[in-house]
Amino acid sequence: MNIRKITSLTMLISFVLCILTSAILYIAPHGRVAYWSNWRLWGLSKTQWSELHLNLGILFLLAGFLHVYYNWKSITAYLKNKAKRIKVFTVNFNIALMLTLIVGIGTYFQIPPMSTIINISESIKDSAGIKYGEPPYGHAELSSLKMFAKRVGLDLSKSIELLRQAGIKFENETQTINDIAKKNNLSPKQVYEIIKPATQKKDTGEHSVFPDLPPPGFGRKKLAEFCDDFDLDLTEIIHALSQKGVKATSTQSIKEIAAKNNMEPMAIFEIIRDAINGNKRAPNNRIDPDSKKRHSFLILLFATGYA
Repeated sequence: MNIRKITSLTMLISFVLCILTSAILYIAPHGRVAYWSNWRLWGLSKTQWSELHLNLGILFLLAGFLHVYYNWKSITAYLKNKAKRIKVFTVNFNIALMLTLIVGIGTYFQIPPMSTIINISESIKDSAGIKYGEPPYGHAELSSLKMFAKRVGLDLSKSIELLRQAGIKFENETQTINDIAKKNNLSPKQVYEIIKPATQKKDTGEHSVFPDLPPPGFGRKKLAEFCDDFDLDLTEIIHALSQKGVKATSTQSIKEIAAKNNMEPMAIFEIIRDAINGNKRAPNNRIDPDSKKRHSFLILLFATGYA
């Protein structure tokens, strides 16, 4: 048994497996989509791939430290100049350091090609959201059946009846959608599809209720698409954004608008929400102060018998 050889081989194998898990996590759907649709690859969920990647990474680091220890003489040789003296900032070290800094700084400031790599991953993940479906709201699978029905607008009694008709085993309405799905070898999305017909009918002409928090996938939606989802006037929303100094076009995604204006997507949502709440204030409900005074004066006259 040779510890030095075992160390090098362990580092090599864990390095290769880290590349594999990195590639899988690069294309895996966003967490909300993966958990909602019970996404799996080769039998492993996204959580399991993440855990595997983490532990393999730690193994690679430990093997790397041992590798440095066993090859310290060779490493120090790389740092020696022509006079055989150790010099940290050699030409080779400076080039390696510069390459690392370029990647790190480029990623932070979203500079191509680093930003391109990230955008490709986001594009793949977004397409997975379209393929597998988005949950009605964040971590919907963790809600109890009762809370889920309330949040989504389902009739609870009818939902329970539909589950029983489909042969779904569950204890009561306090059980989470995720637990019900696991107990019946289904995904939370499939459970929702079963009870979806229990949707309560809305009054004719009722518009989509604007949420208090951004819906799932808000950042990747184009501004025009988001306005269509909630029956919003696109021109008015763009005007409301411009009044806050936010430049936006209908074809830009919320994430792109936020990035171009050095903001977070949540800030864009709050501006839109404030604009909608402002429009809901009906001007007809305002009471003219002079009219109110005249009304009070007439009541006083009737009360005293002078009218």
